[in-house]
Amino acid sequence: MRLFLGLAGLLIILTGGFYFLDKSNSSPVKLTDNAANKFEQKKNKVKTKNVMERNPIPFDGKVYQWIGKNADTLTQKLGKPVRKDRSAYGYVWWVYQNKHNQYIQFGVQDNRIITIYAIGENLSLDPIHIGQDYESVKKNLEISNEVTYNTGLSSYTFQLDDQELNSRPLAKLTDNIFMQCYMDTFTNKLSSIRIVTGDVLLQHRPYAMEYRGELPKKPNPSKEEWKKIESGMEQQIFDITNVMRNIHGKPSLKWNKQISQVAFKHSKDMAVNSYFSHYSESGAGLKERLTAKKVYYQAAGENIAAKYPDSPSAMNGWLNSKGHRQALLNADYTHLGVGVYHFYYTQNFLKIPQS
Repeated sequence: MRLFLGLAGLLIILTGGFYFLDKSNSSPVKLTDNAANKFEQKKNKVKTKNVMERNPIPFDGKVYQWIGKNADTLTQKLGKPVRKDRSAYGYVWWVYQNKHNQYIQFGVQDNRIITIYAIGENLSLDPIHIGQDYESVKKNLEISNEVTYNTGLSSYTFQLDDQELNSRPLAKLTDNIFMQCYMDTFTNKLSSIRIVTGDVLLQHRPYAMEYRGELPKKPNPSKEEWKKIESGMEQQIFDITNVMRNIHGKPSLKWNKQISQVAFKHSKDMAVNSYFSHYSESGAGLKERLTAKKVYYQAAGENIAAKYPDSPSAMNGWLNSKGHRQALLNADYTHLGVGVYHFYYTQNFLKIPQS
């Protein structure tokens, strides 16, 4: 079975009291599964300060060799993480970011590293590197429409269609370690990577799959656990958005708690009422949601996504969709609010005049 991921983008421009509404193209993108909370500006300022003090993130040898290592190795090599974010899959993301525009998440479970996500400038991820063109990536990795993972008596074959092969190919590095290459299909260059064990890949299920055996059960987080998971995903989307903007020469956005509350409410409304649209069942859109919160702005845009397994995968979907990319990399925007509820994601971009 192949799961379908949803993306949609909305742009609102305010000029002289008139609103001009332009719905961007919103062709669905295929991917995976399902994720409620907010974090405070005060905490975010502290985290930003810690980020700026960090040195370049060192990688010795091949990046996948970190998989299986004791989590203590991270603190020995890289120091303390900027923060630790709960995931929807039982592991905890140890997040590292620095002033060199390098951002890495290490997924830790039972004190072992089981997955890695990395994006940023000058990151060498032997045998490839961020910014490498697609053909060069193919020369260094064995990329195919079908990738098989065997464990015990069970066998799983991930099947990639042509779009997936171009935008997020999957390579098998060892019997139990895989690399997802997130390509920027507009530049045809490697944007970010994810290293996963076979078991983590089965939890995410980002591709169609044929299998013999059983599928592992996914965790069922409690309401309170979801709040922590969603708060972490909101922060990740904010951080990765700014890394992507900086890579493309765009200024960083500022976090806005009020706008994030607007975004969160919309994500929750979509999830609870089982719809996927910029407009609620009452017909209210971004303009009405911002007005209700008395948010003053000069221009605003909204990206929404659903059913992606986590924040990095949703970000890759937005980056590779024309309308969403325009909002993501719009140099005029100054602030960002992010709201995540289960696996529904909303970004609200605003241009707010300086007071």
